Order: sequence, then structure tokens, then C-alpha cells
Amino acid sequence: MKKASLFSLIVITALNMLCGFTGYAAFGDQTPNNLVTDYGYYSKYWLLYIANVALVINIVGAYQLFAQPIFAFVEKWAEQKWPKSKILTTEIEVWIWDLCHCKLNLFHLVWRSAFVVLTTLIPLLLPLIQVIILIFMSIQFWPLTAYFPVEMYIIHKEIPKWSTKWVGLKILSFFCLLVSVAATVSMIVFLYLDIKVYKYYHPFTSYW
Repeated sequence: MKKASLFSLIVITALNMLCGFTGYAAFGDQTPNNLVTDYGYYSKYWLLYIANVALVINIVGAYQLFAQPIFAFVEKWAEQKWPKSKILTTEIEVWIWDLCHCKLNLFHLVWRSAFVVLTTLIPLLLPLIQVIILIFMSIQFWPLTAYFPVEMYIIHKEIPKWSTKWVGLKILSFFCLLVSVAATVSMIVFLYLDIKVYKYYHPFTSYW
């Protein structure tokens, strides 16, 4: 698990830095949010198809990874709150010809479907949701990625205070704090500049 996490972290970091550095080197401050669609790649439809397939694979995997803890928390809470409820225990048998036979929990089906629909509609209705999400991600980067893991590691390994390893870990945590603050400030500025020029979508007047 440790090797897999290290390998995935290296690959993700390399790909993101490659995309960020090449985009900024080519376009500077005018780098678009979407390098594929914002600079005339519509004629190269095969490139758009590949990008869309890669995006779907990424989102499906990431959505499952981040949503499963939420599903588990809500379902466990509901079972403890209403242990005798038939809604929570009712299962539906589903036959797909002779190929597959499975049982679906009615509560899981309804609740998870509603969650997916809700998390899809909210970004569609809120303007600049991508920037808002990036602000929250920047805020949570330091405590969840650096501070708490570093502090837990120091306590678990019983690293002496003011030792070389202790100082190095504290410097790493402080550096991540600076990155988090800088990213948060830049995203807030980006949001402010975007709000000034943002135009709301009007479905009934967009073609007039």
C-alpha cells in the first residue's frame, strides 16, 4: 500500500506539474482553464474524444473514492437511528436475463441516486463552482495533507523535539502552509476577477 501510494503520488504530481508548466510556458497569464477546448481544437475531434474519455475515467474513479465514505456514514447513521425500519432493509431482486442476478437495497438505491443528482445539479446552478471548489481545496490542503499527518507521524514514531528529523518535518509542514495560503489567496483573487466579467446563462434568450 505504501509503495502504491508513493507511485500514484509521483505520477499525479508529475502529470499536473507537466500540464501546469507547459500551459503557463505557452500562454502565460492567459492560460485557459481547459487547454483542449479553449484554443481551437474543435477540428481535431479525435483529440476531444480522447480527452473526454480520460476525464470520464478520472471522474468515475475519483467520485467513487470520495463518495463511498459519505455513503457509508449516512447509511450507518440511518441504520442506528431506525434499526427496525423496513425501508432500510427492503431489498429488490434484479435479474438481467440469465447473465446476472443481484439484490439492491431500496434505501441505498434511492439515497445514492438522490446524492448523485444533487451533486450534479448544484454545480450546474451555481456560477463559478469550479473556482469555489478550488478555494476549499486550497484551504484544506495544509491541515489534511501536511499538518495532521506530520503530527501523527511525530507522535507515533516518538521523534524527539528539536531533533534533525523533527525540525525537517516542521519545515515541511510550514512550507505546505505557505503553499496553501498562497493558493487560497490566488484563487480568491481569481474568483473576484471572474465575478466582474461573469455572464449568467439565460436558456430562453441565448439564441437571440
